[in-house]
Amino acid sequence: MTDQDYMNHAIHLAKQGLGWTNPNPIVGAVIVKEGRIIGEGYHARYGELHAERNAIHSLTESAQGATMYVTLEPCCHYGKTPPCTEAILEQGIRRVVIGSRDPNPNVAGKGAALLKASGIIVEEGLMREECDRLNRVFFHYITTGMPYVVMKYAMTLDGKIATHTGASKWITGVKARNQVQSMRHQYMGILAGIGTVLKDDPMLNVRLEGKKSPVRIICDSHLRIPLDSKICQTSREYPTLVACGAGNKEAAAKLEELGIEVISVPDLQGRVDLKRLMEELGRRNIDSVLIEGGGELNESALRAGIVQEIKVFVAPKLFGGSAARSPVTGPGVSLPSDAWNVTLENISSIGEDLFLEYKVDPY
Repeated sequence: MTDQDYMNHAIHLAKQGLGWTNPNPIVGAVIVKEGRIIGEGYHARYGELHAERNAIHSLTESAQGATMYVTLEPCCHYGKTPPCTEAILEQGIRRVVIGSRDPNPNVAGKGAALLKASGIIVEEGLMREECDRLNRVFFHYITTGMPYVVMKYAMTLDGKIATHTGASKWITGVKARNQVQSMRHQYMGILAGIGTVLKDDPMLNVRLEGKKSPVRIICDSHLRIPLDSKICQTSREYPTLVACGAGNKEAAAKLEELGIEVISVPDLQGRVDLKRLMEELGRRNIDSVLIEGGGELNESALRAGIVQEIKVFVAPKLFGGSAARSPVTGPGVSLPSDAWNVTLENISSIGEDLFLEYKVDPY
């Protein structure tokens, strides 16, 4: 096996931590000696041991003179756990191959430098692009203090998210809908607008066994959310936050009695200021948000410049109708040159549906 093969294995290990380590990064580590894997591990839960220490704990023999492959630069500071550089040095590991450099100011090259200064051979940048992609959420959050935002929607081949009557169940097949449940698990927050709540009365939770549900965040400028909605009725079971504009104290108090946190982040028109909302979520250690809204919220999010990725399920069916709902509505842009541009990063099939993943270009 080559260096790349071992790093590929470390990447595979890291992905097992998706959804569990936030706001920490996901990391995988593999220890190799004389062409054999003698230890491996990944960061499994926030606050628990890091990948490097888990790999060391799994050792089947001495790591003296071995090579460690790790997807992210080892930490060199005390946090919830001791520094990983310390554990690497204690084991007598001779060579460390790193995928990504950690942008956390507490690390940011210091971990690699400490290992080098201690006589360890350090090689950086192996499969950097793949390793960077693993931790897009963490890199964005640690450098901006704002959540990494992904917009998700399902549409027909003619670009509709609902018929002219507003009916939308179901556009995609069972496999795609199960994929959405897994996606929700990976993010710390899920954002929907009041229109979606009033029309669909969703739960916005994760229904797959062994997965966690994100914090539910509702954009409700005028606090119109019904107290008998599923969101309100399950607010003590699933953490829930309602963002309003000017709002009113009486409605806010009723929601707070149900255990719902109400945040007032008005823009100049008294509506929810999405950028301010993201700043507030960042302060609450919410590092990532999945938008599952309608066309109006999607357009507002794009206009606010808060979206980093768009994930689209495309079903092999057509609704037709000029009044059928589109994924991005609102006022829109005036000229083609004003469009929000995206870059296709991946395309795959999930059951009978297509799954498209785009990076949003700077606007």
